Amino acid sequence: MNIFVAKLSSTTTTEDLYDLFGDYGEVASAKVIIDRATGESKRFGFVEMKNKEDGMKAVEELDECEYDNSTIVVKKAKPKTDNGDNRNNRFGRSRRY
Repeated sequence: MNIFVAKLSSTTTTEDLYDLFGDYGEVASAKVIIDRATGESKRFGFVEMKNKEDGMKAVEELDECEYDNSTIVVKKAKPKTDNGDNRNNRFGRSRRY
């Protein structure tokens, strides 16, 4: 199960996510997202739990909890969508060729 974690402290690390979610079951992967330009945390990340039930329990118990001096948001991650239309740029406007 993939889990989205937001509003992390700027000091929370990938290892911290492994430890936090490891209390709920086996963590397949965890990642705090880092800004390439600054090297600083974007203050959100993703965790993948091996077992769906463990993941659901973690979401239920960790959402809106205090962690590393920050009230975090924990939700089931939405799958990436690819609508197959690569003509739109990131602002949603069509490019003209």
